[in-house]
Amino acid sequence: MSIIISMASFILALGILVTVHEFGHFWVARKCGVKVLRFSVGFGKPLIKFKRKNDETEYVIASIPLGGYVKMLDEREGNVEESEKKLAFNNKPLLSRFLIVLAGPVFNLVFAFLVFWLILTVGERGLKPVVGKLDPAGVAIHSGIEVGDEILAVNDRPATIWRVAIGLIASEMIDNGSVDLTVETPGGQTKDIQFNVQSGGIPEPNDIVNKLGIEPFLPTLKPMIGNIVSAEPADLAGLKRGDLILSANNEEVDSWQQWVSVIRANPEKSISIIVLRNNERLALRLIPQKIIENDSPIGRIGVSPWVDEVSNDFYTTYSLNGFSAIAEAATQTVHYSILTVKLIGRMLIGEASVQNLSGPISLAQYAGKTATIGLIPFLKFLAFVSVSLGVMNLLPIPMLDGGHLFFYLIEAVKGKPVSEKAQGLFMRVGLFVLLCMMVLAIFIDIGRIIG
Repeated sequence: MSIIISMASFILALGILVTVHEFGHFWVARKCGVKVLRFSVGFGKPLIKFKRKNDETEYVIASIPLGGYVKMLDEREGNVEESEKKLAFNNKPLLSRFLIVLAGPVFNLVFAFLVFWLILTVGERGLKPVVGKLDPAGVAIHSGIEVGDEILAVNDRPATIWRVAIGLIASEMIDNGSVDLTVETPGGQTKDIQFNVQSGGIPEPNDIVNKLGIEPFLPTLKPMIGNIVSAEPADLAGLKRGDLILSANNEEVDSWQQWVSVIRANPEKSISIIVLRNNERLALRLIPQKIIENDSPIGRIGVSPWVDEVSNDFYTTYSLNGFSAIAEAATQTVHYSILTVKLIGRMLIGEASVQNLSGPISLAQYAGKTATIGLIPFLKFLAFVSVSLGVMNLLPIPMLDGGHLFFYLIEAVKGKPVSEKAQGLFMRVGLFVLLCMMVLAIFIDIGRIIG
């Protein structure tokens, strides 16, 4: 069931992002007077195709959901009637062609901005950013931060919930090598501290979150079942909302944290449990699903804890209004775009491991995991991938939009287009590079699964 959820979430996410990207090309092409023959989401055999009234464009959803394309009228791809030559892409001015190609990546970045803005406006609920535990081997313990400190800001950017705080810390450390925090002590005093990558010895960006060595303060929750994900192990085992876990494998369970530890430690292993339901003891048996987290197998059953009013004191909602939300959404979009470029650059010169690459398998896992957690995490996933898609497509690699833009820049300098022979050669090289990157990413994905 988890595989089905992951694949469905991945196809949905990719479908949305591809549609946004291709619509950018499509919309600007129309505005520039280019005749669009086909708008396709997916490659291969069409599953659905139709035309709208008074619209010559054919709209297609195809069988291979790994991309899409906009087919425009072009004399280089077939005969064009004399009356329609002015509508052909290749006959448009250089600026028009440049803008049409640029529009795809730009629309991905605009989409990410809108999603970030929506999340900030609606609000994201989470744990307050209070430090609950410090790892003696981590970076955080060397900074002067202490258990009980509440993180107020990361590089002067507000951090109201733990997920936002830790995300900002990790990205700023990747970006700059260090990060300045403003924290409030349990006594109400404010102090400034700094995390530093070099002094903490973090070797690679993808290890930062794990090696920060900082964990949130978790209120002691009773082991009572809250929400249950349909068709996940907990649901299949017969657990119900409000069930109180009394024991697991004949050992008493006193807290939700202990219950989580049991589940995580037993992927694909049968666990006998006793629950209290309506004042009756029931014996159940469940088998946690195995997932890969930080390159290690752990168990998951698809439940969340029952959070009472006392526990709610440790949670808050992070939201912004008006111009503040717009400004922060723009800041996030620019920040993650620059971060993506820096990571690519560091991988090229060997300062960062290619293990940072994520292929379709990892993306499907992330899509399924975020979709299972909730709408806000899934929207965040969409925004991050949209930024990556936009930035990657701007790279000057033939076969990508950035490769075409590079040819147009040469044309602008030389005053004449790059020859079709030269373009064809570079396109083949670009295709080879992209295929190598895809194969490498898939092998890395498989390596993560095998562990």
